[in-house]
Formats: sequence, C-alpha cells, structure tokens
Amino acid sequence: MHSKVVIIGSGPAGLTAALYAARANLEPLVVRGLQPGGLIATTSEVENYPGFVESIGGYELADNMEKQAVRFGTQLLDALIEQVDLSVRPFRLTTDSGDIISAETLIIATGASPRKLGVPGEDALANRGVSYCATCDGFFFRNKRVVVVGGGNSALDESLFLTRYVSELVIVHRRDSLRADPILQERAFSNPKIRFVWDSVVDEIQGSTNVTGVAIRNLKTGETTTHATDGVFPYIGHIPNTWLFAGTLDLDENGYIVADGRTRTQIPGVFAAGDVVDHVYRQAITAAGEGCKAAMEAVWYLAEQEHAQKKAAAAVV
Repeated sequence: MHSKVVIIGSGPAGLTAALYAARANLEPLVVRGLQPGGLIATTSEVENYPGFVESIGGYELADNMEKQAVRFGTQLLDALIEQVDLSVRPFRLTTDSGDIISAETLIIATGASPRKLGVPGEDALANRGVSYCATCDGFFFRNKRVVVVGGGNSALDESLFLTRYVSELVIVHRRDSLRADPILQERAFSNPKIRFVWDSVVDEIQGSTNVTGVAIRNLKTGETTTHATDGVFPYIGHIPNTWLFAGTLDLDENGYIVADGRTRTQIPGVFAAGDVVDHVYRQAITAAGEGCKAAMEAVWYLAEQEHAQKKAAAAVV
C-alpha cells in the first residue's frame, strides 16, 4: 500500500489535513486508529467551533469533517500503526495486522489520551464505574452519584453533560479556583446538582466489582475522608500519543513532538499537527488549523521533490 500522503490520526487535525491534501489531488490515506474522530468525538457539545450558531455534538462535527474529506478523495483505513521506519524513503509504516504502508510524506496527528489519576483502584475498576468519557457512559449513571476530578474546560463541560442523568455530582479540584472558561464556571456554580470539594485530590477509588466510593484528601489539612459514589470521571489533562516516535523524532520533556512553526519535524517530509504537538491551546479549531498547515507543507514538499527529480533527470540527459 503506497500513498503520497499518509496521515496517522482522524481528529480535527488529521481530517483537516486530509481535506487539504485531497483537494490537492494527492488522495491521502488516513489511518483512523483507536478513536475515530479523535477526542472531540467524545465531547457532548461543541459551542466554540466557528460556523455553528447553535452547539454541535462532537461526534457529529468529526463525522462531518470525515465525510467532507472523503468527498474529495481521502482514503480511510481502520488500523493501528505499530511500527514506523523514517530512516528510509519512502517511509515504512507497519499496521497491527502486519500490512506495510509506504509514504512519501507523513503527517502525524495522533493526538493525546486522557491522563489517569494513577491511584489504587483506577485500573481495576475501569469500565466498572471509572470512565474518561461522559458522552459515552453518562447514560449508565442515571439517578446515580458521580465524582468528577479536575477544574478545566473538559471537567466542567462533561460535568454539565452528566447532570442530565445523575442525581448528584461532586467536582474534586486540587486548587481553590477553577481554570475553566467563565461561562462554564457560571453554569456549573448555578447548577443545583453540582457541588465542589476544593484543595483536594482523590487518593483511592474504592470498590470490589464496581465503584462504591473514593478517598479524598485535603491538600491543606491532610485530612482524608471517604465519599460514597457510583462513578469517577477523571479530567486532569492529557498525555500525547507519541510512544511510536520515541527515539526517532525529537520530543520535549513532556513527550510532545517538537516541530517548527510550519509543522515540520527534524525529518524532512514528516509533519506533526494538533494535540500531539500543542500542549497550550488544545482546541479543535487550533488543531484543524495545524492540520491545514501540515497538508500545505506536504504539498509544497512533494512539489519541491518532483522539481528536483526532473531537474536531476534533465541534467543527466
């Protein structure tokens, strides 16, 4: 399988890159990965993406992006990339089924994954009360109690979504103020189902077959209390999905791919866009913008390579 442009990842960055590459008649190949649509597809409502007067569901937004890219000739592949060899040209990518994909250019848009709390009980009770996607699992907590950990936009946005179902929601935040946008804070503070536990962290998720409670420690007093709950939703940030490129591409101290202002990595023909690079803004619109830039860079790179080859061939003649 060969493509002039291979894109790993199918979130806003990857799909926007696909759209621009497809409109340049490059028939890009998008390897969709574990989370088609990226993290935005797990968001209940998106209110800040330009062009939508009313909010749009994250899954619907991602689906629209994918259909638009396909319309212009994008090819989709449901697979995982397990190995990359960027020391040869064209680049070689190996999928989880053992297939080999060769790529003249590569756009990395693998995004980021939710950061775990790293406390006892979290892994053992995953999908048994511990969830990282309110949109996916909120329905299962109808008339139940849940705890949300975090204080940013994701924590409040998903908390507000969960109040459609739950009877009680407690937000545990390690500080005494929130980082979320003021409009989200206003909605959360005025919601009668939501209450806050400040200056605190969750030290343990309790339960045998299902979540039954959490141990909450106050960071100022050191006091630990047990809070009964049926579910825990951590929203404490993300970890870039860059393990595949460790030792091959330059990564910063937090594991994000290092790229210049034009999405170019240190390997010519390899570009990176979206949350795999961005640990500051982390918005769908900025990811889409980075995807656009990466695709344009790939188009220009391929044109330069073609021109150089023609010039070399002419010189031989």
